[in-house]
Amino acid sequence: MATDQLSNTFAALSDPTRRAILARLALGETSVTELAQPFEMSMPAISKHLKVLERAGLIARGRDAQWRPCRLKPQPLKDAAEWLEHYRRFWEQSFDRLEEYLREMQAKERKDARKK
Repeated sequence: MATDQLSNTFAALSDPTRRAILARLALGETSVTELAQPFEMSMPAISKHLKVLERAGLIARGRDAQWRPCRLKPQPLKDAAEWLEHYRRFWEQSFDRLEEYLREMQAKERKDARKK
């Protein structure tokens, strides 16, 4: 069964190691060896994380002699952010309605308290 790009993006982002790798790549292109340094895991384990990120279209890996540069490909993140934006607006509107309701309830309570 084929998965859509958004599902691939969120699946790749579900792991904290992969999110940390993306955060490092947001600073600029770097080698696989440099990406692996902060993590206490083997190079094959790092390579598996990079493959997941690459399949999701979040990174690109190259080859320049012995250097294996990785770089961030931001488009899938932009697509995910746009998808999430709809829900951010929904929650903001819901919270605005809740805030208005609470103001009305507080005003009613103050009014009822003055009557007593």
